[in-house]
Amino acid sequence: MDAVKLDGIVPIIPVPFTADESIDEPGLRRVVDYAVAHGAAGACLPAYGSEFYKLSDAERERVVGIAIEANRRRVPLIAQANHGAAKVAAATAQRYERMGADLISIAIPRTFGLNDADVARYLGRVAGAVGLPLLVQDFNPGGPTIGAEQIDALNRAYPNIRYVKLEEPLMADKLIAIRARVGERVGVLEGWGGYYLLELIPHGICGAMPGTPLVGPLTRVYRLRASGQDRAALELMGRLLPFINFSLQHFEVFLHIEKTLLARLGVIEHATVRDATYVPSAANRAYAEFLIGHVLDLIREVEGQV
Repeated sequence: MDAVKLDGIVPIIPVPFTADESIDEPGLRRVVDYAVAHGAAGACLPAYGSEFYKLSDAERERVVGIAIEANRRRVPLIAQANHGAAKVAAATAQRYERMGADLISIAIPRTFGLNDADVARYLGRVAGAVGLPLLVQDFNPGGPTIGAEQIDALNRAYPNIRYVKLEEPLMADKLIAIRARVGERVGVLEGWGGYYLLELIPHGICGAMPGTPLVGPLTRVYRLRASGQDRAALELMGRLLPFINFSLQHFEVFLHIEKTLLARLGVIEHATVRDATYVPSAANRAYAEFLIGHVLDLIREVEGQV
C-alpha cells in the first residue's frame, strides 16, 4: 500500500469513441501512452472526464482492463469504482483490484444530501473491501465537502484511505487545516482541471487531476512552482488559464474541447462525445478552435524544453 505515491499531475483518461460511439480501444491505448510519455505521475479512469456516467458496467470494466494493459505498470493506475450503492461500489473495487489496478478511486455520491456519518459508512464499506490505497473524490458544487477532521477520522479507521481529491474554490485554508491535522498520512489532489494548482502548491498539495492533453504543461508548472521558480510557473500557468477557464464553464464542453485537442495531437481519430451531450454553438466552437491552436503551440513548446 505504501509503495504507491502520487506526486504530480495525474490525468483523467478520456474514453475515445468511434464515429458510431463505440469504444475506440486502440485510441484508448494511445491516450494512456500519451499521458505516460508526457510526464503523468499516475492515470485515472473511468471518472467524470472519462464519461463514466455514459458507460455500461461492462464497458467500465473493459476500459479499466485496457488501461491496465496499456500502462504496463509504468505509473500508478487508478481505477474509479463510482456507484451510488456502497455494495456495488465495493464489489466493483474488488474486481478492479483483482484486475491489477494500483489504487482505487471512489466519488462520494452527492445526488442527495448525506451527513458525515452517512459518508463515513459508505466510504468504510468500500475501503474495507479492498487492500489497495483508496482515493476519495468529493465533488459537491455549492455544498459541503469533507474536511480535516473527517479525513483524519476516516484514515484512522481505514488506513488505506490515502488520498482525497477536492475541487472547490478558496481551498487553501482547508488544505492547510488538512495538512496540520493528518500530516503525510493523506495526500490532497486538486481536481478542478488544474485551475487552482498554482495557489495550492505552497500549502502542500501533492498534485492535480486534470484532463489528459495538458499533462505536459501542467507537470512543468507543478515542478517549477514546487522548486521555487515562481515567476516561470506563473507565466506558464497564465498562458494555460484561458483554455482551462473556457473549458470548465460546462463539463460537456470540456469533453468536446479535450477530445478535439487530442485528435489534433494525433492521439485519437475521432473527437466523439456520447449523447446526451451539450453541443457547443458555432461561436463557442470558433473560440474553442482559437484556444486549441494556442494550446497546441504551447504543448509543443514545452515538449521542446524537456
